[in-house]
Amino acid sequence: MDKSPRGVAINGSLVISIGVSLLLALILILADIKEYWIILLIFIITLSLSYSVITSQIKKHISQKLKVLYKTIQSLKGTPEKSALDLEQADKEIAEWAENRVLELRKVKATDTYRKEFIGNLAHELKTPIFSIQGYVETLLEGEVHDPALMKNFLQKAANNIDRLSSLVKDLDLITRIESDQLPLSIKKFDIVQLVRTVMELLEEKASNKDIRLLLGKKNSPDYVNVEADFLKIEQVLFNLITNAIYYGRENGRVTADFFDMEDDILIEITDDGLGIAQDHLPRIFERFYRVDKSRSRNEGGSGLGLAICKHIIESHGQSISVRSTVGVGSTFSFTLKKAQ
Repeated sequence: MDKSPRGVAINGSLVISIGVSLLLALILILADIKEYWIILLIFIITLSLSYSVITSQIKKHISQKLKVLYKTIQSLKGTPEKSALDLEQADKEIAEWAENRVLELRKVKATDTYRKEFIGNLAHELKTPIFSIQGYVETLLEGEVHDPALMKNFLQKAANNIDRLSSLVKDLDLITRIESDQLPLSIKKFDIVQLVRTVMELLEEKASNKDIRLLLGKKNSPDYVNVEADFLKIEQVLFNLITNAIYYGRENGRVTADFFDMEDDILIEITDDGLGIAQDHLPRIFERFYRVDKSRSRNEGGSGLGLAICKHIIESHGQSISVRSTVGVGSTFSFTLKKAQ
């Protein structure tokens, strides 16, 4: 049975018309009147009138209910209340409002999930160095270690974990300040090719420990490219990306930097020939504390915030950063900067 307003009106009209027609037929039969065409005429008239009345009453009832809902939606939206209610317009606005509420609910759920993951990851990142420091200090306080060399070793390990905590807090503070615009950019003109060379020189020893060569791409390596950006923040981006490439690069491999002219922008790519990243990890690679290989990353001493910092810095410049990767082949992190005039 059709339960729509139109269906209810039609069904009600049919019931009333049939009832009236049957009653009229009975009267005509009892009065021995054989003008049966009157029954058809009355049926049509009754059907038309009852349909009009029922439809009008249903619309009036729906309009009253809808007006209350519409007023509530208007007040929630903060828009002026309309004196006349246009049912068609109201239906459209209510549908849009409902759709927006569904989208907001999904965002709230996604944010809540992200918040829970973030708190869990942060607790895990803090727990590891804190427990390590606690273990070393308690052992020393209990006086169970008498060898000066071993005592110094314990203190050094505790100090290393304190440095790790300090680095973690510093990185979290940096991201928070960038997000809240408390860290304004100091834009100036500089040579990005020379900056890449400098960062590679700083990381040369770290790379040599894994027999990894740090190179500028031969076929796309210009002598210089001037860009307009915050020098220190872009230096940190390059430091994080190249360090990350060394961590995940294979021994006896290489990390290369390439530069591509994009008319108004310059595209910088940092490529390694390491293990690569599975496709299902790529959409989340720039999230805070997200790790592709959790145990390996922690062993390397990273905070899990390096790529998140890169993303925030590049986006604060109004530019973009991305990654493409193939398992067993390697990964390429790309970002753009505005070319200097």
